[in-house]
Amino acid sequence: MRASDRAYESLRSDIIGWRLPPGFVLAEVEQSARLGVSRTPLREALSRLISEGLAAPSSGRGVVVTDISLGLVADLFAVRIPLECTAVRLAALHSDPMAFTLLGERFTRAGPLIDAGDSGRDRYYALVAELDAAVDQAAGNPYLLQAQRHLRTQLVRIRRLARDNRKRLHASAGEHAQIASAISAGNGELASAAMQVHLHNSLQHLLAARTDNDSDGAEQPHLRKEHHG
Repeated sequence: MRASDRAYESLRSDIIGWRLPPGFVLAEVEQSARLGVSRTPLREALSRLISEGLAAPSSGRGVVVTDISLGLVADLFAVRIPLECTAVRLAALHSDPMAFTLLGERFTRAGPLIDAGDSGRDRYYALVAELDAAVDQAAGNPYLLQAQRHLRTQLVRIRRLARDNRKRLHASAGEHAQIASAISAGNGELASAAMQVHLHNSLQHLLAARTDNDSDGAEQPHLRKEHHG
């Protein structure tokens, strides 16, 4: 793997995992030393992060990790909702019913994963990624997939805001089960409606997120009220 690719993957993982939080300055000297690469491949990695919206130039500070604001989340979902609803509607027309039946059953049984701490929740989010991949494959529309790719990069980071809220994750598992079941039944309109309900609930949860302790006493990441930039 090239040095720039290695630096990019490491920084991207740290940003998405909130190990490098919003507003963190990605200083070239420090990051080059930390990642064991020279400044040229680091700059290439930073350029890729900027193009994905995970980092941005900041006057007098260099490159910083972008904020996740209430405005950004609302704008993202305004685009995400029609794209995701279209994707599941297409998937219902072309899917392997058994594959989605099995996915729905796994979401129905996902409660113990959600309750199992970080390792279980990692497995739960991997299951969500499986459903996304199955929908993409069944929908079979490369232009739709390209439009979703940038959004999903941001969504992986934003999902961290719900990671420690078990009540929301349990509800989300049920919503995913309904989506998978509707696709399995070949009912595109029902799948679209179930997706819209899921995304509406997800958006409302994210917009209500604050730096408060959740039911487990863990502090959640913070949403800024203003737009970034």
